[in-house]
Amino acid sequence: MDNKNVWQLANVWEVVAETIPNSPAIISESMNLSWSEYERAAARVAQTFVSAGLEPGAKVAIYSYNRPEYLIGQFGAVKARMCPVNVNYRYLEAELAYIIDNSDAEAVIFESSFAPRVAAIRDQIPQVKVFLEICDGDEPKLEGAVAFDSAMTDPDPMPVIERSSSDIYMIYTGGTTGNPKGVMYEQGAFSQVLATMACAFRELPPPATPGDLAPSVKRFESDGVLSRSLPACPIMHGTGMWIGVFIPHSLGAGAVLYYNKTFDSQKLMQQVADEKVQELIIVGDAFGKPIVQELERADAAGAPYDLSAMRLVGSSGVMFSSQVKRGLLKYMDANIVDSMGASEGSFATSITNRENVDEYKTARFTLSPSAKVITEEGKEVEPGSGEIGLICSSILVPLGYYKDPVKSAATFREFNGVRYSVPGDYATVEADGTITLLGRGSICINSGGEKIYPEEVEEAMKSSESVYDCLVVGVPDDKFGQAVTAVYTSSSGQPADAEHLKAHVRERIAAYKAPRHYVWVEKLDRAVNGKADYKTAKRLAYEALGHALD
Repeated sequence: MDNKNVWQLANVWEVVAETIPNSPAIISESMNLSWSEYERAAARVAQTFVSAGLEPGAKVAIYSYNRPEYLIGQFGAVKARMCPVNVNYRYLEAELAYIIDNSDAEAVIFESSFAPRVAAIRDQIPQVKVFLEICDGDEPKLEGAVAFDSAMTDPDPMPVIERSSSDIYMIYTGGTTGNPKGVMYEQGAFSQVLATMACAFRELPPPATPGDLAPSVKRFESDGVLSRSLPACPIMHGTGMWIGVFIPHSLGAGAVLYYNKTFDSQKLMQQVADEKVQELIIVGDAFGKPIVQELERADAAGAPYDLSAMRLVGSSGVMFSSQVKRGLLKYMDANIVDSMGASEGSFATSITNRENVDEYKTARFTLSPSAKVITEEGKEVEPGSGEIGLICSSILVPLGYYKDPVKSAATFREFNGVRYSVPGDYATVEADGTITLLGRGSICINSGGEKIYPEEVEEAMKSSESVYDCLVVGVPDDKFGQAVTAVYTSSSGQPADAEHLKAHVRERIAAYKAPRHYVWVEKLDRAVNGKADYKTAKRLAYEALGHALD
């Protein structure tokens, strides 16, 4: 058995742990772990899963904020050849039950504060064999749950086993109808591509095996240049986990965890400065704007943060404006890597620094070598033509959506004999070959880094007796990028009470999906076939809220 020659996430991290056992792997307020301690704790959690009757291929749902136990549980799952499943910590009971049931999860890791939600749906998830509770106190709040501290300290560590590059890694993303979908990757290609990206950033050749990473990792330790990466955004999403943890972990970087139950830009930047963070991962303007405001406040107070260690700010999947990038670069000499990506893959990037910031245009990206912009018929869009097409990529194409062959066939498509990932983002191709991103099907709303699909919110709105019809759009918002806005007609012909609507919706879907604005109109236009007229709804929302149409 030689796992050093087989690409799989646990194999990569075990190479790192063997190479630099005493260097920091996790740095946080609640727990600091060296690479050897990280690996040992994960092996004990893996044994906890095995002792509970889970077998290779079993799913492990993780329902937690950014904390060490999330990463330890995930490492333990892939060690035992199991599949971690990300659960949005904002989900309420119905959404939580759906994703645990849909993923066929047999283990659930959760924080004590979520114990009432887990208890409320327990009878709906009978396939779960073990609950691991990240305890606030000494004992679990959920009856029969295992304290996570016990799971990572009491059992003997699970012995290292032979693993396969065909082991599945899965990340759940919101669906176009609001139902989350599990995007499945083979760990072999997935872990190799991420490690290759880490090496490219450090100007190293692409590794052929996980074992090839060891010499560079050891040299970085000896030279005192191991990186520290802080995902300020949720690690339950691909941006935080992939860019903030997986990629830097491949070369021995420590993950600095900001406990993100609430976002406090002052606390965040103090942690960045104190821990000498080199790589900060955020979600576009939603994080960038308050960070810039905090940097300006500290500077004006005569107590600027020491950000001399910073060399990279990463973001993915949302608008990251030139104004905010300029604000960040005023206080840190770093490369800002803005990726145009999704759970279904990465497609394009924009790299901004102090030398080229004045040339940057919002939503302008350079396509990855494997990416193209194609029409619905599969014809490549000509640069400078003004034609709109779908962005697609032929590298690291997922196997498909878990248990959803219909949506898999619609998203992962073949053109001219080549299989592509086509998640639905539209763009034009400029004369110089760069692309201008237009958005996901024009209706997806990005609010604070969360992708929100209108149909789910509309359904929650229309379940109120006060609402006759409803369309949901996004309007500009300084804090969240976009604010979810409901444009509705009422049964009574008069505006409904907004607070009543808000309370009604928040009983049915997570609070972050609920509209921030409620715009009543006498008539809501639809096409003769009943399809939504989002263009008109957006105009009405903008007019009511005093925004100019863009």
